[in-house]
Amino acid sequence: MAKPIDREDFKDYILRKIGAPVLQINISEEQVEDRVDEALSFWNDYHYNGSQAVYLKHLITQEDLDNGYITLPEGLLGISKVFPLSGGNSAGTGFFNVQYQFVLNNLTDITGYDIQNYYMTMQHLEFMNEILVGKPLIRYNKHVNKLYVDATKSKLVLGDFIVIEAYDIVDTSDIWSDRWLQNYATVLVREQWGMNLIKFTGMQLVGGTQFNGELILADARADRERMEDDAINGLQPLTYNFVG
Repeated sequence: MAKPIDREDFKDYILRKIGAPVLQINISEEQVEDRVDEALSFWNDYHYNGSQAVYLKHLITQEDLDNGYITLPEGLLGISKVFPLSGGNSAGTGFFNVQYQFVLNNLTDITGYDIQNYYMTMQHLEFMNEILVGKPLIRYNKHVNKLYVDATKSKLVLGDFIVIEAYDIVDTSDIWSDRWLQNYATVLVREQWGMNLIKFTGMQLVGGTQFNGELILADARADRERMEDDAINGLQPLTYNFVG
């Protein structure tokens, strides 16, 4: 069978995976929708295929300076860093930058130059910059989409750009074919099915068959806990420094 290409195909695939239409799956359409949303949310937060690194260029405006924060696009999962602001590089900027001067003066023989000492010097300069200048502290919560840069006002200059490294959710038609997402959503739907059947446990049907919602629920819950533990401990992307 072709892989799911949209949300409706994805829901049908999940139901078939747990027995439909051979078995009657006692779960409503709304409950399936809720479990798919729950699976997507967890997948975006904890699976490396559910998010991607993005770089946002932002022009400092007077409104940003007055507010004391920068409003970011909705949907970002977290902020990992803000690239050094103007005036925060002790090694110099532009024409006076150490790297620029080195390349300028050694361009003709740079291929044969021993750059070990240069590399160690640059590491030392970076270390001194970290100790003496440091990086601005930032605060962010994804539910309010506001980035606070805790730095002196001289570091935030009207008309300057800052570059923000963030993690954004993956939102394409190809997500429905992700195997982990399919398995996790199936587990959540199975767990919901078991919860729905608990009240019928012990009820005997024609032919002596009995409902066993507790077994379905216990198996699904154990699978869910295992998958979530594996995702949190082994499948995450780079740790977000600021996740709301």
